[in-house]
Amino acid sequence: MSAEQENQQPALFESESEISIIPERIRVLANKARLKQGAGKIEELTPDELQDREKDSNALVNMGRNLRRSNLRSDEHPNGDLFIADLFDYALKDDGASMEAPIFSLATRPDLRIWKWVSKDGQKSLEVTPSVKGRATQHDKDILIFLISQMTEGLNLGRPDAKQRTVRFCVYDYLVKTNKSTGGKEYQRLEESLDRLAGTRIKTDIKTGGERVKESFGILDAWRIVEKSPNKQIMVAVEVTLSKWLYNSIQSFEVLTIDSLYFRLRKPLEKRLYEIARKHVGKQQGWKIQLELLKEKTGSSADLREFRRMIKEIAQANTIPNYLLVLDENDNAIFKIKDKNRLLGLL
Repeated sequence: MSAEQENQQPALFESESEISIIPERIRVLANKARLKQGAGKIEELTPDELQDREKDSNALVNMGRNLRRSNLRSDEHPNGDLFIADLFDYALKDDGASMEAPIFSLATRPDLRIWKWVSKDGQKSLEVTPSVKGRATQHDKDILIFLISQMTEGLNLGRPDAKQRTVRFCVYDYLVKTNKSTGGKEYQRLEESLDRLAGTRIKTDIKTGGERVKESFGILDAWRIVEKSPNKQIMVAVEVTLSKWLYNSIQSFEVLTIDSLYFRLRKPLEKRLYEIARKHVGKQQGWKIQLELLKEKTGSSADLREFRRMIKEIAQANTIPNYLLVLDENDNAIFKIKDKNRLLGLL
């Protein structure tokens, strides 16, 4: 390859700041690999060279992770007053309190109605008041599941920062984990979701962390963008402060493991049905609930006839992870375990 052709190859590392933190050996190896790939060369490696190449490849992968996350980690508070959500390998968790009560709207358009709910036994009550931007939706809850999962794993690992209510996370990590596109529109949707979560007010006496106090609060106390991309168009890192109600639930491990297939569900009602099934079926072979009561638990505003139609449609599509949904002749919805082995991995 001529010097002119070599100079025409795109640089693997474009900025001086990136080059400065890359070990020289790794940088040279990466550039050589790029040039050989561009020239179409094939080389034979001895077992020792293959082993060295594998080590270098792993080093490159780890280095890439650090490069992508360096902006998130550089401003970490030394006194541990916030939790850095930087974990890669963790189980998805959902908090038991919001799985039980229909806090989140199933609407796909701004829901400006005040929502009230009382449990069948009269022991739990809930009033949800939206902001002018609408009530927080079931899709907005994806953010909370991501944060709950990270914080719970942090507690399991004994990280002291996991005891803080303020959490900083990389937006790209959130989008990938929750099965979303990483295009610009998703960043805008995230900002809208954060606004609804912070603006939606809850008044409830549902117990979390062993405390039952009737109080009013926002699902998120606050949120802010702590870093944007160089062109200032999209957010890179975000900080959110969880409500004490949600925080107490996490710190007391009042959470359940959920299937990653949850994030592949398209309809808000499908997500809500999965939560209800996961909460109530447990280790049983199945669980039955009257359709009208299920409608109340989901928080659906549809009339019973329309709700029945929607349930039949979802049952026929068979989209609920781990559970088979059946509607019998007596208007009972029955959730049966579909994949016992997969479900046992969550219990």
